[in-house]
Amino acid sequence: MLSHDTIWSALDRLAERYQLTPSGLARRAGLDPTSFNKSKRVGPDGRMRWPSTESISKVLEATGASIDQFLGFMTASGRISLPDGTFPPQAGSIPLLGFAQAGAGGFFDDGGFPAGQGWDVVEFPASPARKSGVYALEVQGDSMMPLYRDGDVVIVEPGAPIRRGDRVVVKTRDGEVMAKVLARQTPKAIELMSLNPEHANRGLEMTEVEWIARIIWASQ
Repeated sequence: MLSHDTIWSALDRLAERYQLTPSGLARRAGLDPTSFNKSKRVGPDGRMRWPSTESISKVLEATGASIDQFLGFMTASGRISLPDGTFPPQAGSIPLLGFAQAGAGGFFDDGGFPAGQGWDVVEFPASPARKSGVYALEVQGDSMMPLYRDGDVVIVEPGAPIRRGDRVVVKTRDGEVMAKVLARQTPKAIELMSLNPEHANRGLEMTEVEWIARIIWASQ
């Protein structure tokens, strides 16, 4: 069945197949990086926005996927999400980046989702269930001891709800990337508690924060 959800799910599935975010897929196709963002799928007036046939054609050409593959992603078995909105467990690999690299530009879109080139990949564990957009960061150095050691891998889910006490990764507009515990958040500022007692806690104005994402899993 052709529907708004199945068309967009097919594009999401295609992006995932080539280890890209929706933004990365749009870039590869020569489109505006925000063309496939979830925020662009419904207009300000609540009306559904559909990808154009031209956009889909450019995506297929850029990825080398066939129209049959795209149609296959539109079937029920190709849907990313289940009817209740949850995500089924999926084996496979996800993008991997070192914390030092993460501070450089070009690796994330405006929402903190992985984008661009230069990512490695790492196998995703069987649990928790994989969600679209998750990625891995490799810990470097001892600033996150004793919780995370050099070489540990943390899996991050941008866009996930964040509460006080959650472990998070924060990137500032100056390019600093850090893993902390969220101590307090207001509309104007956040307070972060350091994992390593030898490192000071941090307070940031929200205008200084590029994005913040929750850590959902760590290899330890």
